[in-house]
Amino acid sequence: MKQRFEIWKTLGIYALLGTIAIAMLIPLVWLVSTSLKSPTEDIFQFPPRLIPSQPTLQNFVTVWKSHPFGRYITNSVIVSVLTVALNLLFCSLAAYPLARLQFRGRETIFTAIVATIMIPFQIVMIPLYVLAVQLGLRNSYLGIIFPAIASAFGIFLLRQAFQGVPKELEEAARIDGCTELGIWWYVMLPSIRPALVTLAIFVFIGSWSDFLWPLIVLDRPEYYTLPLGVASLAGTFSLDWRLIAAGSVISIAPIILFFLLMQRYIVPTEAASGVKG
Repeated sequence: MKQRFEIWKTLGIYALLGTIAIAMLIPLVWLVSTSLKSPTEDIFQFPPRLIPSQPTLQNFVTVWKSHPFGRYITNSVIVSVLTVALNLLFCSLAAYPLARLQFRGRETIFTAIVATIMIPFQIVMIPLYVLAVQLGLRNSYLGIIFPAIASAFGIFLLRQAFQGVPKELEEAARIDGCTELGIWWYVMLPSIRPALVTLAIFVFIGSWSDFLWPLIVLDRPEYYTLPLGVASLAGTFSLDWRLIAAGSVISIAPIILFFLLMQRYIVPTEAASGVKG
């Protein structure tokens, strides 16, 4: 009886997860389907047709030729890669002493940092814009990047990862004459690689898909990122959903590719394997 209950429980869990997966994939499938439909097909027909009767890539060609999507992609790559690199650097530098070093006020500082997660971006948006203007960062890559060079979530995530590293590794490095910076670089960072990869994925996706802040800080099209480029399609093509869908597919394809390439690194590391009992 118990075995039968476990079987039904497992089936129920898989059914629930399968339903959630399908619900999340349907919009993506519909987006790709719309981008492949020819102008003669009605995208709002009922019942809806997921597989186009005459699939075509002309929508992608039209969008690519009418807008500098190559430039948009280059801008997004530059902004996202720099944002990821700076986040990994500054968040790990901030998280290491909060996790491994003992000093007065450590917990208070960490609590204050984590509390900022509750502050909506819209509240600090205007002060950030004023600061960007005063620093002369409007219409520049640095102007897009600087609000996101570090995050409270990243510090929290890496601090928790640092706390999971065995203290014996740290003590062995100190006995060998390693400095605190050397311990951070040679011991700690390799031990928390899964957390670093996880943070990189979150930051990359957030930076790549960010629309609000680039819209505020940019008014020169040569610095537009992909979300701004896709948004400009609505005015150019008067809401031709096939072309807008094609631009959206171009925008999300790099995110999917990046995740597929990086997900194999999100595995538990045996940091304790260097410690003998």
